[in-house]
Amino acid sequence: MTAPSRATHQMADAWRRQISLRRLYTVLGVGLLLAAMFASMWFADEANAGHFFDRLPHILDFLSWLIPKDWNDVWRALFDIASPHDTGTQEFNFPLGRVYVWGGFYIPEYFELMLTTVNVALVSTFIGFIFAVPFSFIAARNLTPHPVLRLVVKRFMELLRAFPEIVIAGLFAAIVSTGPIAAIIAIGLHSIGALGKLFYEINENIDMRAEEGLRAVGANWFERVRFADLPQVLPNFMSYTLLRVEINVRASTIIGAVGGGGIGEELKLSISRGFGAKTLALVLLLFTTIFIIDQFSAWLRRKLVGEQAFLMGA
Repeated sequence: MTAPSRATHQMADAWRRQISLRRLYTVLGVGLLLAAMFASMWFADEANAGHFFDRLPHILDFLSWLIPKDWNDVWRALFDIASPHDTGTQEFNFPLGRVYVWGGFYIPEYFELMLTTVNVALVSTFIGFIFAVPFSFIAARNLTPHPVLRLVVKRFMELLRAFPEIVIAGLFAAIVSTGPIAAIIAIGLHSIGALGKLFYEINENIDMRAEEGLRAVGANWFERVRFADLPQVLPNFMSYTLLRVEINVRASTIIGAVGGGGIGEELKLSISRGFGAKTLALVLLLFTTIFIIDQFSAWLRRKLVGEQAFLMGA
């Protein structure tokens, strides 16, 4: 057997061993995951006095509570139109939520709540962007003005994103009371930490030739960041910021369910009371809003980053 043939066989044997080892790790990983899942279910059954497995087949029963008797009530709830099924209860009191603007012109209640939720997300994202940009240049290994300052800023951003937004919102709700302000502070602080990490990772991969050129002619750190570094990374910064807007809309909805204002609180009440038409109207509005934001963000990101960045092989 020639030397190239032996080398080929050795490579094939090594490849087969690698594949076998990978399959073994996959089987072990899936086995551990299944064992953990069954152990958690057993613990849940014990913690619920043996009723967990008894009630497991009924896990989706709550969906039957949310099916409205008249599907047209979903649209009536969405646009605050009176329902023929109104008996004076809160389930069908759709017109009472109207937000009158001028004369007989009104904004439907859920649209006004959704607008509050989107505003919380936009303001929070703006706060996160404003602080994350300078922090990202300080935290970048190749651009930092001082190693100690870099360490402090990185730890600070890690602290901001270490806690979920809902925990931060609970803390500030005790200080500034419940409402959109606590939600803005909570989501804004978390956005600083999250965007700051994404931004400084972008900064650490920039082309340093423009930075070196300005350094050679005596430019200070602020001038190098402004004229050499920021123009390179700003389109990607905006791309991640638009993605963060989508995340913050969902976060503000969740925080709203615990007193942060907006559509989340109304959604929680509708689900807990079994108001099918109202719940479906809120879910439809939330889904439509997220879809519109997603499509607009995708279009704007293509304009900022360039169409070629989204093409295969670009």
